[in-house]
Amino acid sequence: MNRIGSSRSVLQRRGSFSNALQAMLDGVAVLGIAYVLIERQIGVLSAHYTALVVLLLAIMGLLYDRFAIYRSNASFTRKALRLIQAWSLAFALLLLLGFLTKQTDVFSRRLIAQLYVLGLLAQLLLHMVMRALQKSFVRHAVETDNVIIVGTGQLAAYLGQRITHNPWLAERVVGCVTLPEAAQSADSEVRGLPPVLGALGELLTLIDQHEIRTVYFAIPLHASSIIEDLYFKLLDHHVTIHWVPDIFALRLINHSVREIAGVPVLTLSETPLTGTRRIVKALEDTILASFILLGIAPVLLAVAIAIKLDSPGPVFFRQARLGWNGESFRIWKFRSMYVHPVEGDVVRQATRGDPRVTRVGAFIRRTSLDELPQIFNVLRGEMSLVGPRPHAVQHDYEYSQRIQQYFARHNIKPGITGLAQVRGYRGETRDLDQMVHRVQSDIEYINNWSLWLDLSILVRTMAAFTGKNAY
Repeated sequence: MNRIGSSRSVLQRRGSFSNALQAMLDGVAVLGIAYVLIERQIGVLSAHYTALVVLLLAIMGLLYDRFAIYRSNASFTRKALRLIQAWSLAFALLLLLGFLTKQTDVFSRRLIAQLYVLGLLAQLLLHMVMRALQKSFVRHAVETDNVIIVGTGQLAAYLGQRITHNPWLAERVVGCVTLPEAAQSADSEVRGLPPVLGALGELLTLIDQHEIRTVYFAIPLHASSIIEDLYFKLLDHHVTIHWVPDIFALRLINHSVREIAGVPVLTLSETPLTGTRRIVKALEDTILASFILLGIAPVLLAVAIAIKLDSPGPVFFRQARLGWNGESFRIWKFRSMYVHPVEGDVVRQATRGDPRVTRVGAFIRRTSLDELPQIFNVLRGEMSLVGPRPHAVQHDYEYSQRIQQYFARHNIKPGITGLAQVRGYRGETRDLDQMVHRVQSDIEYINNWSLWLDLSILVRTMAAFTGKNAY
């Protein structure tokens, strides 16, 4: 009987010869193209260019693993987009390192551009050819296994569809079996469900009848005891057994599967900023915020003077907000309203045509210039350039009572801009539905955080921050 903490780790990354071969081909293609370009244009493989190629291959290894280039069974279009993102980010990091080390003048810009284009085209072609070869091999050389799914909920339907449309699995879903009434999920209507072959009590008979080789348990968490009752009986039928726990009824926040000393751990909610990812995010904020501050310094000065001349009162407005892990900080903004007494503990959102807004305030709110001082919050480490927008503390507590998982927004640093803002969910929230969409976008950002996503949001912000919801 297996013991907790046995010598073999419970969690294993399933590699394959085709994935290893694909990675090797990508590396050889990039290395070959780089060598040919250097020989033709430079004439000699200098130490600088050797370091460049080695560094590029190392960054490729890290980023391609992060983007799951060799572990994903997605469509070719989706995989190609991931490859383009990872390859582009690799070159962006190379350029950033070049600027930081002041080595950009050593290398030929034409050569770097050609390496980017030719390397990308070569990898896309190799992935296309390898995909076609794999499909042909699976179709003609691999015997298809019959599969049965235990469960009839939404997860069972989704799992059946994914197995059916995955050419690499070489599995055919014969059907599913129903659970006892007490173990059924609360799904009202399930579309796309495989044919129901019978009840759970008939499972062993159905396995023999349909020559089943693989059984998937797609059952609610509260019905996990079913596996314990059937596991050893299924072993006697020589079938492969997979358990897909139905955790998706929960709102998962940056979920993952990992191990601690060989023990499997299913993480349901966690910040994406752990380990080196936290360092990457901090470097991104510090470096970009420093450059941005240098660029906007004259604008900050001009706006400060305009505010001072327009109405009496301080230039800046500071207010308590909740940030990462719910910790309080004071946000910096340009003052856009006349100085007025606070109405008790009530914080009123600005509305269109709000009489409290000054003439200069109306302009800087419409153009989002009032948000620029938050660059200081970023440099202090209290905020990030990209992340969920921090709300007034009163609004946080108000909406947390009405929207589930509202405080999950605090699993990452708040930002000057965010995914919700570039989608148009900014400014005054007149109804609850608008705030729900904002929270959903914030959680989607947390679940999919990457340096590439941050950069794309920053670019999209330039257009979004002067939209109709800015006032």
